[in-house]
Amino acid sequence: MLSVVIPSFNEEAMIAKTAEVISAILKDADIDNELIFVDDGSKDTTWEKITQTSEERNNVKGVNFSRNFGKEAAIYAGLAHSKGDCAVVIDCDLQHPPEKIVEMYRLWEEGYEVVEAVKSDRGKESPLHAFAAKSFYSLISSATKIDMSRASDFKLLDRKAVLAFLNMREKDAFFRALSSWIGFKTIQIDFEVQERTAGESKWSTKSLIKYAITNITSFSAAPMQIVTILGVLMFIVMVVFGAIAIIQKIIGVAASGFTTVILLQLFTGGVVMISLGIIGFYISKIYEEVKARPKFIVSETCGDNEDK
Repeated sequence: MLSVVIPSFNEEAMIAKTAEVISAILKDADIDNELIFVDDGSKDTTWEKITQTSEERNNVKGVNFSRNFGKEAAIYAGLAHSKGDCAVVIDCDLQHPPEKIVEMYRLWEEGYEVVEAVKSDRGKESPLHAFAAKSFYSLISSATKIDMSRASDFKLLDRKAVLAFLNMREKDAFFRALSSWIGFKTIQIDFEVQERTAGESKWSTKSLIKYAITNITSFSAAPMQIVTILGVLMFIVMVVFGAIAIIQKIIGVAASGFTTVILLQLFTGGVVMISLGIIGFYISKIYEEVKARPKFIVSETCGDNEDK
């Protein structure tokens, strides 16, 4: 059986259509399936739509969070509630083309354990959002040492890969990177991002920046090296200016140097504050992890997941 995990946040306009489209495609392909909608603390009637759809379709299940915990938590919860021999994660807005699920499933039948759908085209985006997305993927690729330039959450995982991901204990588990990090026999397929047919995108440039910071720091300690680089830079500046001051003193042309001293103090203060900020952010991440709070809290379920 194939489990299809569908994170949903304020997607009341898409629940019924998404269930209908994916169910029809999998039925035509003769693939036994379950659709697991995870309501990530929506403020609209998303959960009511999921409950209604589960009553109309036997293959639809639902998981409802007590509040908004984020997309990563929704993916984790959907995989935790899945029962299939493999699982696909797909966005509720159908911008991930659902017909690709069949292609991914056939590759799984051939023996592939992770099938990654990568973007050949990002679709229509504002210039600012496109620049922010490109910058984010460049940073995350450098930090994780994994090519994330065309990565997406649209993936199929074998049950072994699902269990490996679920065994990740960190609170902020970055699915897009960890699903590649776990290994297994992997293959990629291309897809073009489709236009949303209803509702509005939940991703803004601000949320993308927040998403980038959270996931880069949760997956890599590379930003901590900025502190080391700044320290080395400060040492070089100190040596250069120290040498200049000594030479001027020796030849008797030493200037008052008031401006230089002020600039050095400002530069040093800036470096120290940036360094403390980076270190403090990682300490806050450690603080969040050691509290060992759950990734999410489920308030209710519907469909076959009611017994969980």
